[in-house]
Amino acid sequence: MSEFAAEICGDARQRMRSTLEHARSSFATVRTGRATPALVEKLQVDYYGASVPLQQLAGFSVPEARMLVIQPFDRGALDAISKAVMESDLGINPSSDGHVLRLVFPPLTEERRRDLVRVVKQMAEDGRVAVRNLRRSARHDLDTLEKEKEISADQKKSFESELDGSTAKFVGDIDRALDVKEQELLEV
Repeated sequence: MSEFAAEICGDARQRMRSTLEHARSSFATVRTGRATPALVEKLQVDYYGASVPLQQLAGFSVPEARMLVIQPFDRGALDAISKAVMESDLGINPSSDGHVLRLVFPPLTEERRRDLVRVVKQMAEDGRVAVRNLRRSARHDLDTLEKEKEISADQKKSFESELDGSTAKFVGDIDRALDVKEQELLEV
């Protein structure tokens, strides 16, 4: 058996796993009416002329289901963080007491919930397409190995079967993560 073919399949599996994790982290950025640090931790803040992710500038806590508290490590960053939150697509104005920022998330309307479900479904579809593209790319590499007589047709078929199994598993994982997020969004 060709170690190249096994490496191609292993690499494709690893990339599929990364795609699944990316889809899950994308789902986490979609607001469900509950406060979660994932909504803001990747926001870019203009901090002394450099664009820095918020998670490097502050700590987060969730004292209530609909409130997120952002506590900057440096009080001088408070205004820059506040500005970044206001300019984000969250649609929330933070309140400040000079030490921390409080973000209060209003309950989502039914229409907004449906819109967010559509957004999450598109994210899931993007993830599924990415997984299938990885399979196609790996199959192309296996075709090349077969043409170069590195692997036999039977070996190629075996590796393709393995790729199909991995693809089905990761697409299923994305679908399950989508179902969980959809339930979260539709929960009142």
